[in-house]
Amino acid sequence: MIKGFIFDLDGVITDTAELHYEAWKKLSDDMGWFFDRELNEKLRGISRMDSIKVIMDHNKVSLDEATVEELATKKNDIYVDSLDTMTEEDFLPGAKELLTHLRAEGFSVALGSASKNAPKVLQQLKATHYFDVVGDGNSVEKSKPAPDIFLFAAEKMRLPADNCIVFEDAEKGIDAAKTGGFYSVGIGPEERVGHADLRFDTMKEATLFEVKSFFSDLF
Repeated sequence: MIKGFIFDLDGVITDTAELHYEAWKKLSDDMGWFFDRELNEKLRGISRMDSIKVIMDHNKVSLDEATVEELATKKNDIYVDSLDTMTEEDFLPGAKELLTHLRAEGFSVALGSASKNAPKVLQQLKATHYFDVVGDGNSVEKSKPAPDIFLFAAEKMRLPADNCIVFEDAEKGIDAAKTGGFYSVGIGPEERVGHADLRFDTMKEATLFEVKSFFSDLF
């Protein structure tokens, strides 16, 4: 039986993707590195340190670990400053409604995000009260596609993986859910999240009614 829901943050609850893109673009421009939207897509769902290494690899750049960490921190500072512009209006259409329905029906709800800034984003959205558990980039060492963040969230909710549905918009996130033994709902195009158990183009379509209908034998 499904008793818990675990949500990724970026691209599922809200879309901070543009803010991330602008921060990586500024850092790359400052460093004289190539960075565009196509390369940015490769960063979807992975940690900050993994992201900067993808950019460096693309630019055939090698730096010592201390410098890499310094640059990753610089990018994060640019991004965090931009979060102050976020408000309750920045929920993706359908996300707030789904969270409200889950709360009303008594399901356990967790966040399972690679972002270390997830608590700040939830605070800006005034969304903290929707979540029983917040798993973020500080919660586990291995980021997606390792299932650790989802396993952490399930453990904190005191639920086995097969009692939970994960909502993800990244290929690596769906990979992580499958590896961990979770049911999965993909948000986004077929080529990115088509390997999820159930897929919707947008969160607006991912109503609790639709999810329950598809997983009818689990409710």
